[in-house]
Amino acid sequence: MSLQPFTRITGKAAPMLAANIDTDVIMPKQFLKGIDRSGLDRGLFFDLRFLASGEPNPEFVLNQPAWQGASFMVVGPNFGCGSSREHAVWGLKQMGIRALIGSSFAGIFYDNCQRNGVLLITLEEALLQSLGQAVSQPTHAHISIDLEAQAIHLADGQVIPFQIDTLRKTALLLGLDAIGSTLQRSEQIKAFERRHLQANPWLN
Repeated sequence: MSLQPFTRITGKAAPMLAANIDTDVIMPKQFLKGIDRSGLDRGLFFDLRFLASGEPNPEFVLNQPAWQGASFMVVGPNFGCGSSREHAVWGLKQMGIRALIGSSFAGIFYDNCQRNGVLLITLEEALLQSLGQAVSQPTHAHISIDLEAQAIHLADGQVIPFQIDTLRKTALLLGLDAIGSTLQRSEQIKAFERRHLQANPWLN
């Protein structure tokens, strides 16, 4: 599957710094019933985004004008914990979220994001809190993330470097999922197959 490459993206960053936001909060269970991925943007943070009446909750950050249409979220520790529902990541993507910046992420959620082309950036807690405070100001909500340079550019000119695994970085830059990354080595795979069959001719 081809994914949208991530190079340098500029957009709004919405702060959501509560700890331990789990996948049931990100994508409630009633939105897991479909046989395809359509409509999951409606379910994203459903119980937070909407009031009991069905109207948008004006207190929720993604409903507020300063952060509507956000491309990024600055999130609290252990984001994505709980059950291993990939629907949570699909919903984030459908809402237009290209990257999450936090101090720690649940392991399976981290892998699901990577497989679906969502960049996860891990920062030290103190630095993350500083970033969260910055983007909590509407005038500073716009940031740029340059994956090639591994840098976050803030509205005030500050630049925050980040680390990322080389394989994950390459896959995101090229817009490759796991299969696409594997096919990048198709000639090496074919060469191995030929050598293996020559050494073990009874396998033919």
